[in-house]
Amino acid sequence: MQELEPSVLKKINEWLQGSYDAETKQHVQKLLDEKSFTELTDSFYRDLEFGTGGLRGIMGPGSNRINKYTIGAATQGLSNYLKKTYPREQIKVAVAHDSRNNSDYFARITAEVFSANGIYVYFFKELRPTPELSFAIRELGCKSGVMLTASHNPKEYNGYKAYGADGGQFVSPEDTKVMEEVAAVSSVDKIKFNPEEQNIELLGEEIDELYLDKITNLSVSPEAIKRQKDLKIVYSPIHGTGITLVPQALKRFGFTNITLVEEQVKPDGNFPTVVYPNPEEKEALTLALQKGREIDADLILATDPDADRVGIAVKNNEGEFILFNGNQTGSLLINYLLTAWEEKGKLSGNEYIVKTIVTSYIIDEIAKARNVECYNTLTGFKYIGELMTKFEGKKTFIGGGEESYGYLIGELVRDKDAVVSAAFIAEMTAFYKDKGSSLFDALLEMYQQYGFYKEKLVSVTKKGKSGAEEIKAMMERFRNNPPATLGGSRVTALKDYELRVETNIASGDKKELELPKSDVLQFITEDGSIISARPSGTEPKIKFYCSVKTTLSDKSAYQATSAQLDEKVNSIMNDLGV
Repeated sequence: MQELEPSVLKKINEWLQGSYDAETKQHVQKLLDEKSFTELTDSFYRDLEFGTGGLRGIMGPGSNRINKYTIGAATQGLSNYLKKTYPREQIKVAVAHDSRNNSDYFARITAEVFSANGIYVYFFKELRPTPELSFAIRELGCKSGVMLTASHNPKEYNGYKAYGADGGQFVSPEDTKVMEEVAAVSSVDKIKFNPEEQNIELLGEEIDELYLDKITNLSVSPEAIKRQKDLKIVYSPIHGTGITLVPQALKRFGFTNITLVEEQVKPDGNFPTVVYPNPEEKEALTLALQKGREIDADLILATDPDADRVGIAVKNNEGEFILFNGNQTGSLLINYLLTAWEEKGKLSGNEYIVKTIVTSYIIDEIAKARNVECYNTLTGFKYIGELMTKFEGKKTFIGGGEESYGYLIGELVRDKDAVVSAAFIAEMTAFYKDKGSSLFDALLEMYQQYGFYKEKLVSVTKKGKSGAEEIKAMMERFRNNPPATLGGSRVTALKDYELRVETNIASGDKKELELPKSDVLQFITEDGSIISARPSGTEPKIKFYCSVKTTLSDKSAYQATSAQLDEKVNSIMNDLGV
């Protein structure tokens, strides 16, 4: 026992002696008997907390794991918060889940705890995409909602995304209030697990129809789609929820030639055909790329398990399929939307787009050229949603997104939406094909016009308690001893979002940053490179976002210029010791 810290042992004993089910207790006792102290420490050394994406963790028994009791405590805490916030109202919430193992079980627990607290629950009877939950909250007048998902994480994970009345994830100060209420659920005995079935209403196809109809009404270039309706599209839901709505959305937009990746169509929480169900990973698109080559596709689309993120592949000028990263797809989407809106005479000067501080700054340039406001938020789509709610009815949101493959077009939801994004990426492909161009050509033209921006994300994984301490030490080192040069260029400014201060390195002058406090550091160099360091709020990782830029003189210089920028990124990462 000497290898377990007293606080961890105390937590373990609470679970062994408390009102937990026999199977859970047996599992914990077995780990004790086997002296699995590392696993026990990781399972019990803390309580799971709401990060940038809510609760997320490995499934299993323990206070730092996703299980019936941590899900129950989160829902009880959220119920207490809602009842205090809306004391004299009939509170309604929506609950949905993705294809992960146990997601349906955890969703049912969530709905039951809400119902036991006298809260009316709209419960999606089958798996559905995350953005549809956000849509349902807004459409049905709910005060909150919960999505059971761990997005693109490995199969061992699950999670709990909590939403506010605007259909966006909770932001400050509400997120802190919810966390305080969850923390106040100090005992399993405080969780109301006995459902009131009359408080649970099942949702099905009727909300799908409403959502799809409203998405279709957003289309900007229906004439181009009519002429290019047989565009060859390959789509994979990577064993997730996208299969329920993405093919339908593409058909509603007018596309008739959609090929599904049959091996990945069936929802399956074991994700049997991929290592990670993440459209950012080339490996996850292996089968989609094979199918694309087979039918000579114009566009390959793949969505993650909860269908809020989408990855794409297109042919380059040599006829080879290449994957676009999140910055490339997001930049192209914004460029297309602003081009199409301008051609239709829809830009009035009251429109805006939103991105995050770690997303390509070519988007800022594109917006500036069209006199459209571009706002930058902290990382996490909840901040984009927060801004949209602030401007609702005052300005028109065209679109926005973040480098991690999450985009949104239109104001129907307050989260990233791969359903509407997939439809618009297909529309964008048709728009350029109608002009005798391709998405790859459109990318090169965008680089020629606005500058060749290249971004790379480097993630360093540090697992468990010791990993969390290592990540903290890395951030302290960068904060206290920032590098003088990166990639051969002098660091001219340091933005510390934790302290909310921007420092001019040469003069020492400081100015306040407007965005909320967040553990992010940004180094800005003389030649315009921007390097951001940020610990993940949902995974045991520290992430480095590197953005470099130059000019692209001619399309034929693309490969050589791209290679030069790659070298620069590597040089910067070496300077950071990553």
